[in-house]
Formats: sequence, structure tokens, C-alpha cells
Amino acid sequence: MIQKINTQNILSETAVATTNQRIILTNTNTPDALQLIEESLPQPAAGEVRVRVLTSGVAFADVMCRQGSYPTMPKLPFTPGYDFVGVVDLLGPSVDSLSIGQTVGALLPKFGANANYVCVPANLLVPIPVDIDPAAGVAVILNYLTAYRLLTVSTNAQAGERILVHSAAGGVGTAVLQIGKILGLEMYGTASAGKLDLVSSLGATAIDYKHEDFAARMRALAPDGIDIVIDPVGGKTMQQSYKLLRSGGRLVSYGFMSTLGGGLLAILPNFLRLGWYGIWPDGKKGFFYGDTPTHVTKENGWYRKTLTLLFDWLCDGRIVPIIGAKLPLAETAKAQHMLETGAVQGKIVLIHAA
Repeated sequence: MIQKINTQNILSETAVATTNQRIILTNTNTPDALQLIEESLPQPAAGEVRVRVLTSGVAFADVMCRQGSYPTMPKLPFTPGYDFVGVVDLLGPSVDSLSIGQTVGALLPKFGANANYVCVPANLLVPIPVDIDPAAGVAVILNYLTAYRLLTVSTNAQAGERILVHSAAGGVGTAVLQIGKILGLEMYGTASAGKLDLVSSLGATAIDYKHEDFAARMRALAPDGIDIVIDPVGGKTMQQSYKLLRSGGRLVSYGFMSTLGGGLLAILPNFLRLGWYGIWPDGKKGFFYGDTPTHVTKENGWYRKTLTLLFDWLCDGRIVPIIGAKLPLAETAKAQHMLETGAVQGKIVLIHAA
């Protein structure tokens, strides 16, 4: 069961802050790239809301930004973090859709969540039932929105289809497996030996990619091919996976973990190969997923409706986010390192000071 707490009690017991702390990325590829700074509280503009952040997330995009290899990273310096859960602290002019003290969650289109206070447009904030644990809530936002879109929009997965999920014990991977089970998919997932039990517990056939040839194993398990591949790895893994698809199969790439540390040029061959998959007339498709945060503004209605649905599923216990670690905001660098080295299963959550 999901642990539940009452954030209204947190609000009433917390002294009003006079300053804001936030993480900033000042440069790339140096030990001191991430710094915690203190400054005056931000003030919401018209249409904005100030939120006191309770929890925020860490994603591979943050790691890639620190390495200087994220294609759309903002200009330095900036605050990393895409997703957060918090409590409405102050309403800007012309905001009447929310109330002070209300618990909300959001996915930001251009980072900025790793801060104790943030000011964001009101239409990005989605109310959360007050008794949901903020750590579980934030673990849903980026990862489950991505998983839901991968399965329902990008690949249009249908009940009974076979799906291979790489990095299946990660934050997005575990979300894909949980939603895939709801959709009735036949699931297979790759992971390292210590994470196989988790993958199996989520309803997938687990494959140890470090100690066996995953492609050979899949050909033995599904000799007539598979329908969908979800791949955040790229490189050789992507090439082998594409060959496993049967006619009508879809491979969707949503990251290139195999290129971490290699810079932007290391990513280019993956995009070229995906482009080739997109035009080669072999009855299969391969394409790049894109960036979930861009949809919060481009498709705001989809974003709000889907995140509300996911919070409902969280309340009902239909999805249970896997939280691999909880660290204080000041240890953001450690959190990124843990994610980069694969030291955890599921989502890493930052806990913000009350």
C-alpha cells in the first residue's frame, strides 16, 4: 500500500520561509557543476502560482545536462529537475483556479523543479489528493506520463501484443511495466541480475542482459517476433532489438544511455539509424519518442487529463511507483551520480526542507 501523509498538516506546522534555496548547474563535466544557492523568494507574475516544493525528481535528462550532452538544455546557469509536488504558497494576479494550501504536482517544460520554491503558470499545476505521499506523487509525474504516452500515443499498444522493455527496472521502465499490465500486454524486460526479481514481480519475463544474449533469448521466447520495443539505451541494443520486430512492429527510442559521457556527437549515429528505420520499407517502424515535458504546453489538455488519471490510479493502487532512494535537496549531485551509475531501482526522489 502507498504510504499517505497529510500535507495540510505540514503546511500548518511550517514556519514561513524568507529565502529560497535551489540547485543550479553552473558548468558541465566538473565535480562542482551543481551548487546549492540561497536567494530571495520568487514572486509570481500574473497567471502564476508560487509553490512550496515538498519533493522533486531526478531524471537522466539532468545527468545529460551536467555532461553537456542534452540537445535542448537551457543556457547555463539553470536549475535542473522536471517534476515536483508541493503546496500552493502564493497566488499571482488573475489566478482563481487554485487555493493557498492546496497540494499540487507539475511537470515543467524547461527544468527548474529542484528548488524549495518555484513560480509556475497555474495551468501546469494539477491538484493531488491531499493524503498522497509527496514522494509517491512526484515519482508518478515524469516517469508515468512518459510511459503512458509511449504505450498509448507513440506505439498504440493493444492488449495481447508482445513488448520488450529495456532498462525495465528503471523509473520509466517500471512505469511501462505497470501500465503495460493494465493494458494487457505480454511483457519482457531486460535488467541486471540484482534487479530481475523486481522486473518479474511487475509481470514481465525478466532477462539478464549482462550475462545472456537478450536477442537470442527473445528469439527463443518469441520465435515469430515481438510487436513493440521500448528502448532508452540506443547503440547496439537498439540495432539488435529492431531485428526482433515482426511485421507491423514498432521500436521507440526515448534516450541513449549507451552514449553517456560521449557528448552530443555520440548521439548522432542513433538519430541517423532511427531515420533509416523510418524510411526503410520493411513493414516495421523505428523512431525517437521526443521529450515528454514539451507536451505540457503543446497539449496542455492531454497533460492535465492524463496526470489526473495517473493520480487516480495511484490512489486506487493500480500503480505503485518504485522509489529507489530519497535524498535531501542538498545531495542532488549524489542523486544524479546514483542514477548515472545504475545504483538504484525506480525513481530517485529529492526531499525538500520544510
